[in-house]
Amino acid sequence: MNNIIDVLESVLAKYALVTGFVVIGVTIWVSYVLSDRLTKGRLHGSAIAIFIGLVLAYCGGIATGGSKGISDIKALAGVGIMGGAMLRDLAIVATAFGVRMDEFRKTGLSGILSLFAGVIISFIVGATIAYAFGYRDAVSITTIGGGAATFMVGPVTGSAIGASSEVIALSVATGLVKSILVMTLTPFLAKYIGLDNPRSALIFGGLMGTNSGVAGGLAATDPKLVPYGAMTATFYTGLGCLLGPSVIFIAIRALF
Repeated sequence: MNNIIDVLESVLAKYALVTGFVVIGVTIWVSYVLSDRLTKGRLHGSAIAIFIGLVLAYCGGIATGGSKGISDIKALAGVGIMGGAMLRDLAIVATAFGVRMDEFRKTGLSGILSLFAGVIISFIVGATIAYAFGYRDAVSITTIGGGAATFMVGPVTGSAIGASSEVIALSVATGLVKSILVMTLTPFLAKYIGLDNPRSALIFGGLMGTNSGVAGGLAATDPKLVPYGAMTATFYTGLGCLLGPSVIFIAIRALF
């Protein structure tokens, strides 16, 4: 029996990327089944998949004592490749290709303003939370504020301005909480905020910013709106990474 397990583990580790695709595929399938049967689609499968991923990452870290979650298990190393920056950025760019540019142009000034308003407000909220929890230095406040923008902006900002690994981890956690909240609440609030057309989806993506949260929330609301929200959410991430370590950091440093 032990020999069979060893051989199986060796094969899974040898074809780690294929194994990673299978694991992620099964996780997504289970998540969507749970979404359909337990919540009638109100809680999107993507939100459940993220939760399962976080639990598995925690279990993997406890089991191996490593720092890369479940990918520290040799047979599941391919999951770490799938979660890397290359495939992540490819998915974001590929999603944006579903946008019709004539719809994007219709947003005009309101679309641009939503981007700047979304980034600045998120930084302010995150900075306020950081200050309330006792952080007084500009580097930590800016980094956690970046996490409130998205869990990608936080680490980029923190790395650029010299934040500690603990503060960067907090910024990632802040961004994950925001992403899950946006993903789960969007279907319930969509009809009250007029989120039923490409123009409103573009503005929504610009205000919220979190690409995974916006995409998951819009998918549960109306899948046709996903590319539009994801488009401006992607721009939001880029704008946050640009402004965070520069203009916003300078402003926060002047205040603190």
